[in-house]
Amino acid sequence: MTELRQALLTQLGFRFGINGPHAARTMMLDDLRVLMTNTQPQATRADYIAAVLDSNVLGKPTRKSRELALRHMATLYALEPLNPIFRALRRLWSLNEAAQPMLALSVALARDPLLRSTQAFVLAQPEGTPMPRNNLENFLNTSYPERFSPASLKSFAQNVAGTWTAAGLLQGRVRKFRSLPQIHPESIAMLLFLSFLEGRTGQRLFSSEWLSLFSVSQDELESLTSTASHRGLLVFMNAGGVKELRFPSYLRPEEEQIRQEVSHVV
Repeated sequence: MTELRQALLTQLGFRFGINGPHAARTMMLDDLRVLMTNTQPQATRADYIAAVLDSNVLGKPTRKSRELALRHMATLYALEPLNPIFRALRRLWSLNEAAQPMLALSVALARDPLLRSTQAFVLAQPEGTPMPRNNLENFLNTSYPERFSPASLKSFAQNVAGTWTAAGLLQGRVRKFRSLPQIHPESIAMLLFLSFLEGRTGQRLFSSEWLSLFSVSQDELESLTSTASHRGLLVFMNAGGVKELRFPSYLRPEEEQIRQEVSHVV
């Protein structure tokens, strides 16, 4: 990926680099749920900061622990209405509680390069395959040679496994196995939107890495997309094999212009 493409995608809410919150935390699903419940859909960044630091809605024991939680959550989810990815998350979040784990994972993948680097490895494991922590540690050690100490490697592997488990792609507490997540129209809408932000259109939206999170057929994906369209989450038209997807009111004019630029940059 070119530097220009990364710079444009960063303006649309993605994060790149070599660092991410999963070096220290999971995707913090429970904390995110609490924060979303205790703030209004139209909340500002200042409102999220006040909720965590001043009101202590997350129930952290010290000011320092509140600040750390806020920092990690802001990195993972932005907590900023000016960020189109977070805006989409906030838009879809309250519609279906069962979809929230995959919604959170989708945004965490878009914003944490460390977590994103494990996606292909996890998805390559067939359903029911055991996923011991040392397998993940070995993968991480190979991907990032000499970057992590043994203790850090163990912690990172645990955090990553915790996130994939919370999202439903792994299951089990001590012994983990590859599993298939629940699929909901809200999750499909978010994943298609992330693909859309990357400049894809039409059929190419369905062949992105985002949609690979669900091990389902093309027909099933299109059926779920139709359901999402009927619920007003997006607009999906499929006539004569020509597919068109639109996301009305998801992007501001200047953001749509950036997205158009992304579509022309490799």
